[in-house]
Amino acid sequence: MSFVIRTHPRLTFGVLIGCAVGILAPAQTLTGKLLIGWNAAVWTYLALMFWLTVRARAEDVKRIAETEDENAGPVLLIVCVAAIASLVTIALELVGSKDLDTPQRLLHYGFTGFTVIGSWLLVGVIFSVHYARLYYTWNGKEPALRFAEELTTPNYWDFLYFSFTIGVAVQTSDVGVATRELRKIVLAQSLIGFVFNTAILGFSINIAAGLFS
Repeated sequence: MSFVIRTHPRLTFGVLIGCAVGILAPAQTLTGKLLIGWNAAVWTYLALMFWLTVRARAEDVKRIAETEDENAGPVLLIVCVAAIASLVTIALELVGSKDLDTPQRLLHYGFTGFTVIGSWLLVGVIFSVHYARLYYTWNGKEPALRFAEELTTPNYWDFLYFSFTIGVAVQTSDVGVATRELRKIVLAQSLIGFVFNTAILGFSINIAAGLFS
Protein backbone atom coordinates (compact mmCIF):
# COMPACT_ATOMS: atom_id res chain seq x y z
CA MET A 1 0.00 0.00 0.00
CA SER A 2 2.83 2.39 0.86
CA PHE A 3 4.37 1.70 -2.56
CA VAL A 4 1.14 2.71 -4.31
CA ILE A 5 0.82 5.87 -2.22
CA ARG A 6 4.42 6.84 -2.94
CA THR A 7 4.24 6.26 -6.69
CA HIS A 8 0.69 7.51 -7.30
CA PRO A 9 -0.14 9.85 -4.39
CA ARG A 10 -2.78 12.00 -6.09
CA LEU A 11 -4.57 9.06 -7.69
CA THR A 12 -4.49 7.12 -4.42
CA PHE A 13 -5.95 10.07 -2.51
CA GLY A 14 -8.72 10.41 -5.08
CA VAL A 15 -9.58 6.71 -4.82
CA LEU A 16 -9.73 6.87 -1.02
CA ILE A 17 -12.02 9.91 -1.16
CA GLY A 18 -14.21 8.19 -3.73
CA CYS A 19 -14.54 5.02 -1.64
CA ALA A 20 -15.48 7.00 1.46
CA VAL A 21 -18.03 9.16 -0.35
CA GLY A 22 -19.51 6.18 -2.20
CA ILE A 23 -20.00 4.22 1.01
CA LEU A 24 -21.58 7.18 2.84
CA ALA A 25 -23.69 8.38 -0.11
CA PRO A 26 -27.45 8.37 0.57
CA ALA A 27 -28.26 6.95 -2.89
CA GLN A 28 -30.87 4.19 -2.91
CA THR A 29 -29.35 2.14 -5.74
CA LEU A 30 -25.95 0.52 -6.15
CA THR A 31 -25.37 2.31 -9.45
CA GLY A 32 -26.13 5.61 -7.75
CA LYS A 33 -23.59 4.94 -5.01
CA LEU A 34 -21.01 3.84 -7.57
CA LEU A 35 -21.47 6.98 -9.65
CA ILE A 36 -21.34 9.29 -6.64
CA GLY A 37 -18.15 7.62 -5.42
CA TRP A 38 -16.69 7.67 -8.91
CA ASN A 39 -17.38 11.39 -9.28
CA ALA A 40 -15.80 12.13 -5.91
CA ALA A 41 -12.67 10.19 -6.86
CA VAL A 42 -12.41 11.65 -10.37
CA TRP A 43 -12.97 15.29 -9.48
CA THR A 44 -10.64 15.08 -6.49
CA TYR A 45 -7.89 13.71 -8.71
CA LEU A 46 -8.58 16.30 -11.42
CA ALA A 47 -8.43 19.13 -8.88
CA LEU A 48 -5.10 17.86 -7.55
CA MET A 49 -3.70 17.52 -11.06
CA PHE A 50 -4.89 21.00 -12.00
CA TRP A 51 -3.12 22.43 -8.96
CA LEU A 52 0.02 20.49 -9.88
CA THR A 53 -0.16 21.63 -13.51
CA VAL A 54 -0.46 25.28 -12.53
CA ARG A 55 2.52 25.12 -10.18
CA ALA A 56 4.86 22.59 -11.81
CA ARG A 57 7.80 23.72 -13.92
CA ALA A 58 9.46 21.51 -16.53
CA GLU A 59 12.08 20.30 -14.03
CA ASP A 60 9.28 19.37 -11.62
CA VAL A 61 7.57 17.34 -14.34
CA LYS A 62 10.86 15.55 -15.05
CA ARG A 63 11.41 14.78 -11.36
CA ILE A 64 7.87 13.46 -10.91
CA ALA A 65 8.19 11.34 -14.05
CA GLU A 66 11.39 9.78 -12.71
CA THR A 67 10.31 9.26 -9.08
CA GLU A 68 6.56 8.64 -9.34
CA ASP A 69 4.24 6.88 -11.78
CA GLU A 70 5.96 3.50 -11.55
CA ASN A 71 3.91 0.64 -13.02
CA ALA A 72 2.23 3.37 -15.07
CA GLY A 73 1.10 0.92 -17.77
CA PRO A 74 -1.14 -1.22 -15.52
CA VAL A 75 -2.44 1.88 -13.73
CA LEU A 76 -3.29 3.51 -17.07
CA LEU A 77 -5.13 0.35 -18.15
CA ILE A 78 -7.10 0.12 -14.89
CA VAL A 79 -8.13 3.78 -15.02
CA CYS A 80 -9.25 3.54 -18.65
CA VAL A 81 -11.25 0.36 -18.01
CA ALA A 82 -12.88 2.03 -15.00
CA ALA A 83 -13.70 5.12 -17.08
CA ILE A 84 -15.34 2.99 -19.77
CA ALA A 85 -17.17 1.00 -17.08
CA SER A 86 -18.54 4.29 -15.77
CA LEU A 87 -20.23 4.77 -19.15
CA VAL A 88 -22.00 1.43 -18.71
CA THR A 89 -23.11 2.47 -15.22
CA ILE A 90 -24.37 5.77 -16.63
CA ALA A 91 -26.40 3.88 -19.23
CA LEU A 92 -28.00 1.77 -16.48
CA GLU A 93 -28.75 4.92 -14.49
CA LEU A 94 -30.42 6.54 -17.50
CA VAL A 95 -32.60 3.48 -18.04
CA GLY A 96 -33.72 3.63 -14.41
CA SER A 97 -34.54 7.34 -14.61
CA LYS A 98 -37.27 6.97 -17.25
CA ASP A 99 -39.97 6.33 -14.65
CA LEU A 100 -39.07 9.35 -12.50
CA ASP A 101 -41.00 12.61 -12.50
CA THR A 102 -39.59 15.52 -14.48
CA PRO A 103 -37.59 17.33 -11.73
CA GLN A 104 -35.91 14.10 -10.60
CA ARG A 105 -35.26 13.06 -14.18
CA LEU A 106 -33.61 16.39 -14.92
CA LEU A 107 -31.43 15.95 -11.84
CA HIS A 108 -30.40 12.50 -13.04
CA TYR A 109 -29.60 13.84 -16.50
CA GLY A 110 -27.46 16.61 -15.06
CA PHE A 111 -25.62 14.20 -12.80
CA THR A 112 -24.93 11.71 -15.59
CA GLY A 113 -23.69 14.52 -17.82
CA PHE A 114 -21.38 15.67 -15.03
CA THR A 115 -20.09 12.10 -14.74
CA VAL A 116 -19.40 11.77 -18.46
CA ILE A 117 -17.44 15.04 -18.47
CA GLY A 118 -15.39 13.91 -15.48
CA SER A 119 -14.59 10.53 -17.02
CA TRP A 120 -13.61 12.12 -20.32
CA LEU A 121 -11.34 14.62 -18.59
CA LEU A 122 -9.82 11.85 -16.47
CA VAL A 123 -8.78 9.86 -19.54
CA GLY A 124 -7.11 12.90 -21.10
CA VAL A 125 -5.27 13.81 -17.91
CA ILE A 126 -4.10 10.27 -17.11
CA PHE A 127 -2.74 9.89 -20.65
CA SER A 128 -0.94 13.24 -20.42
CA VAL A 129 0.78 12.07 -17.22
CA HIS A 130 1.80 8.87 -18.99
CA TYR A 131 3.16 10.83 -21.97
CA ALA A 132 5.21 12.96 -19.58
CA ARG A 133 6.68 9.87 -17.97
CA LEU A 134 7.54 8.26 -21.30
CA TYR A 135 9.08 11.48 -22.57
CA TYR A 136 11.33 12.13 -19.59
CA THR A 137 12.37 8.50 -19.05
CA TRP A 138 13.15 7.86 -22.73
CA ASN A 139 16.84 7.06 -23.27
CA GLY A 140 17.00 7.36 -27.05
CA LYS A 141 19.10 9.85 -28.96
CA GLU A 142 16.04 11.75 -30.18
CA PRO A 143 13.10 12.88 -27.98
CA ALA A 144 10.13 10.52 -27.92
CA LEU A 145 7.87 13.49 -28.76
CA ARG A 146 8.97 16.33 -31.02
CA PHE A 147 7.32 19.57 -29.94
CA ALA A 148 7.14 22.68 -32.09
CA GLU A 149 9.79 25.38 -31.72
CA GLU A 150 12.28 22.62 -30.80
CA LEU A 151 10.98 22.55 -27.24
CA THR A 152 12.97 20.01 -25.21
CA THR A 153 11.65 20.73 -21.69
CA PRO A 154 7.85 20.53 -21.97
CA ASN A 155 5.66 20.97 -18.90
CA TYR A 156 2.26 19.49 -18.10
CA TRP A 157 0.44 22.05 -20.25
CA ASP A 158 2.33 20.78 -23.30
CA PHE A 159 1.43 17.16 -22.56
CA LEU A 160 -2.19 18.10 -21.85
CA TYR A 161 -2.32 19.90 -25.19
CA PHE A 162 -1.06 16.79 -26.96
CA SER A 163 -3.36 14.43 -25.05
CA PHE A 164 -6.58 16.41 -25.39
CA THR A 165 -6.02 17.05 -29.08
CA ILE A 166 -6.15 13.29 -29.49
CA GLY A 167 -9.19 13.07 -27.20
CA VAL A 168 -11.13 15.77 -29.06
CA ALA A 169 -10.11 15.22 -32.67
CA VAL A 170 -8.92 11.58 -32.49
CA GLN A 171 -5.73 12.68 -34.25
CA THR A 172 -2.32 13.98 -33.27
CA SER A 173 -1.51 17.68 -33.18
CA ASP A 174 1.64 19.42 -34.40
CA VAL A 175 3.65 17.24 -32.01
CA GLY A 176 5.62 14.47 -33.71
CA VAL A 177 5.52 10.93 -32.30
CA ALA A 178 8.97 9.41 -32.67
CA THR A 179 8.78 5.98 -31.01
CA ARG A 180 6.78 2.81 -31.60
CA GLU A 181 5.83 2.55 -27.92
CA LEU A 182 4.30 6.01 -27.97
CA ARG A 183 2.45 5.27 -31.20
CA LYS A 184 0.80 2.31 -29.45
CA ILE A 185 -0.27 4.57 -26.58
CA VAL A 186 -1.59 7.20 -29.00
CA LEU A 187 -3.53 4.49 -30.85
CA ALA A 188 -5.04 3.26 -27.58
CA GLN A 189 -6.09 6.77 -26.60
CA SER A 190 -7.58 7.38 -30.04
CA LEU A 191 -9.73 4.25 -29.74
CA ILE A 192 -10.85 5.18 -26.23
CA GLY A 193 -11.57 8.71 -27.45
CA PHE A 194 -13.76 7.29 -30.21
CA VAL A 195 -15.68 5.22 -27.64
CA PHE A 196 -16.24 8.29 -25.46
CA ASN A 197 -17.25 10.54 -28.33
CA THR A 198 -19.73 7.92 -29.55
CA ALA A 199 -21.10 7.43 -26.04
CA ILE A 200 -21.51 11.18 -25.52
CA LEU A 201 -23.47 11.41 -28.77
CA GLY A 202 -25.64 8.46 -27.77
CA PHE A 203 -26.31 9.84 -24.29
CA SER A 204 -27.17 13.24 -25.75
CA ILE A 205 -29.73 11.70 -28.09
CA ASN A 206 -31.15 9.61 -25.24
CA ILE A 207 -31.45 12.61 -22.92
CA ALA A 208 -33.02 14.77 -25.63
CA ALA A 209 -35.56 12.04 -26.36
CA GLY A 210 -36.34 11.75 -22.65
CA LEU A 211 -36.85 15.49 -22.26
CA PHE A 212 -39.35 15.72 -25.10
CA SER A 213 -41.17 12.44 -24.52
